[in-house]
Amino acid sequence: MREDIYETKQRIIQETVPGKQITLAHIIANPDSTLYRKLGLDPTVDYSHKSAIGIVTMSPSEYAIIAADLSLKSSGAEVGFVDRFSGTLIVVGSVSEVESAMLAVVEYAERKLGFNVCEITKT
Repeated sequence: MREDIYETKQRIIQETVPGKQITLAHIIANPDSTLYRKLGLDPTVDYSHKSAIGIVTMSPSEYAIIAADLSLKSSGAEVGFVDRFSGTLIVVGSVSEVESAMLAVVEYAERKLGFNVCEITKT
């Protein structure tokens, strides 16, 4: 029997490990304006006064809803994107607004909810 007529398929299974954690918390200061479009952020919004982007990934993914609320209440940052299925939150604003939002999200997760959290990084 010829083996070359049978295509070998590889099966990849991706899963998240249940846990309470923030796996990424990063601030991009002074991003190039094209990055906003590439991220799929609302093209009708003028981002010229926004000088930072904050990105947070978390598990369980539903924490993204709470994180979005915390980021809005703790600073003048705006929610650019939130996904309760993947656990991703993107906030935009001035560097200080985004830093305040990120600190609120990470500190609440750690202190009130007992999450394992990572360091907030910045470029």
